[in-house]
Amino acid sequence: MSSSGFRRSSCRGGSCGARTPAEAHRRRSSSCFPPAPQADHFSLNQPLVSIALRLFLAVDLWLSKRLGVCSCEEAAWGSIRPLVRLVEFSGHAAPWLFGAVYSLLLGDSAEEKEIMLNLTLALLLDLMMVRLLKKMVRRRMPVQNRSDILSTFFVEKYSFPSGHATRAALCARFLMAQLVDTYSMRVLVLGWASLVSLSRLLLARHYVTDVGFGLAMGYCQYGLVERLWVSWDCLQDVLLLKVRESIARAYSQLWSLDWGL
Repeated sequence: MSSSGFRRSSCRGGSCGARTPAEAHRRRSSSCFPPAPQADHFSLNQPLVSIALRLFLAVDLWLSKRLGVCSCEEAAWGSIRPLVRLVEFSGHAAPWLFGAVYSLLLGDSAEEKEIMLNLTLALLLDLMMVRLLKKMVRRRMPVQNRSDILSTFFVEKYSFPSGHATRAALCARFLMAQLVDTYSMRVLVLGWASLVSLSRLLLARHYVTDVGFGLAMGYCQYGLVERLWVSWDCLQDVLLLKVRESIARAYSQLWSLDWGL
């Protein structure tokens, strides 16, 4: 058989040059979703707790990968990725801290200043606790997570827990307890917190367990803030005491100087 006849027989059926739509779709999406690491095989001789934990983490990995439909522009829902990123930014710490401090400085009444002061302290507490847990757990972010221009300024190496989820739950409970008093506004606040948490999964920023634990953690954090609530009068008394101590210390130092007269 000639070489040309061999080439014709090997390319029979159009399998040599043409690609089916399914193969083309897989090639386009391969750059968006890197291959997941193969799970280690485990035997039934291991402890039941270990088997249950590994199965739970496998389900968490599978579900998180299925929900990451906006992880990049080539993903299934990549067309709505800019809108989801906008929702994600609404739960970032920077706008919340800026708004709380701005309202604190320009507050009209002592009651408004007190609320904004405790909101600022709650946000700082949330940042510290989330940072501490991330350093302790050191869970890597999902492999299909893609960095954006905005996220490059706030680089996150670890995934557990989701800071956006803790902040969303904390701020939602804070607002409903202190500022929101109508049913429609409560529904709006709860919807916002849910969308912010969901955006972390759609963009493949976190695993499902990261977001779930973050929501529970943020909900419990408000209970701690409520117990450690700082009143405006107490703050003024503390600041006034500090000022008096500073003035007295400076006055005593002036008297102890040798003026050489």
